[in-house]
Amino acid sequence: MKARSRTKIQKPKEFSFVHTVKGHGWYDLAPFELNEEERTLNYVLRDSRGAVSEIKMTDREDSIVVDFDRGVSRELVRTSVCRILRMEEDYGEFYAAAGTDAGLKWAAASGAGRMLRSATVFEDLVKSLCTTNCSWGLTKNMVKNLVDSLGEESPSGRRAFPTAAAMAEMDTEFYRSEIRAGYRSPYFVELAESVATGRIDPERWLCSELPTADLKKELKQIKGIGDYAAENLLKLLGRYDGLALDSWLRAQYYKKHNRGITCDDKKIERHYRKFGEWRGLAIWCDMTEDWFAKN
Repeated sequence: MKARSRTKIQKPKEFSFVHTVKGHGWYDLAPFELNEEERTLNYVLRDSRGAVSEIKMTDREDSIVVDFDRGVSRELVRTSVCRILRMEEDYGEFYAAAGTDAGLKWAAASGAGRMLRSATVFEDLVKSLCTTNCSWGLTKNMVKNLVDSLGEESPSGRRAFPTAAAMAEMDTEFYRSEIRAGYRSPYFVELAESVATGRIDPERWLCSELPTADLKKELKQIKGIGDYAAENLLKLLGRYDGLALDSWLRAQYYKKHNRGITCDDKKIERHYRKFGEWRGLAIWCDMTEDWFAKN
């Protein structure tokens, strides 16, 4: 095994490692691995030169301590950790609004709201495709199969998420039979080829100047990405205009705010309208509050 290096990243104000990591299900998908007792999150990172490292993010009082394999640049590791944990984003406006709402004061007080994401938008995009029209268990299996089959190996033996080039080498039948991706199989092929050849550059969405509505339309040009997946991706890009309503969010809302009775989506939209451009984050925090009851 290669020698390991260490770096420390100062925590921003109003940052919670637990609420960031556990506030979004990505921590449960490869190549992430969470150890709650040790307050560590592992991830396997690949750089543009092909160097692969397992990085270990450990929560400390005033910093995140990051251990990684030498060979991957310290700068990339720091940049990637800040991106994964959303450490450079300002949630002041959201906390100000949440602090005036009886149901969301907890989020403002605890530093919740940062939604864990991957080191690349491409990885988040593929994972989002794996969440559509299926159970969470199937999502986990598809992502694990992708990593195990196509991801490059780190010195520790754990694998990174596959690159677009690696995914583009496989045909539809591979995704159908080996990844168990079902109807998504041709979508994976088309997406990977488009990214590998540069026809689509997901990373530029992070700094896009398009209005959210227009960026959403662009995301929906990708086969398999509908309203729900696009609005979830937008949250991972730092845009919270959309509610990203799915069956789980609706059911949670009915239970918490409508006495368990189904209602029109417009009623849900009205409930969160006061949060403006933060309404998508408001509903997410509202519906996931019980995830942190023991933290």
